[in-house]
Amino acid sequence: MSEVKELLKQVSLFRGLNDDQLDQVAQITQSESYAADDTVFEQDTAGDKMYIIQSGQVEVRVKDHAGMLNAVLIMGEGQIFGEMALLDHGTRSASVRALKPGATVYTISGDDFRTLCQQDTAIGYVMMRNLALDLSFKIRHQNSFS
Repeated sequence: MSEVKELLKQVSLFRGLNDDQLDQVAQITQSESYAADDTVFEQDTAGDKMYIIQSGQVEVRVKDHAGMLNAVLIMGEGQIFGEMALLDHGTRSASVRALKPGATVYTISGDDFRTLCQQDTAIGYVMMRNLALDLSFKIRHQNSFS
């Protein structure tokens, strides 16, 4: 569990949580491993969990107008993806696949996250604030390239 907690401390989404709160978040994580070229999830499928990269790298790909997948981002250790699933059960806005030699991630299900936030509203407040800041940054960044 301490390995998960140390990783969470590196992730801005968890900034502002104390050690006890990080322990609570660590308790709802699950470890998953993907071999090179494995699909983690596909664009337009239902989102039910977020991912925190423990090791390896993933490639984020988005479909173009012709339906072809194009790489838009490579992510590595300590980075997160799929975080919108913590807020709703909407569809994925991109596809993600593991790169060589593969990737190990920790996941947090949206249902477990919402339950934790109801049990400890302080965690819920900090996490929702951090999610809002992250999404705001991404929207502003995307708009600057439009």
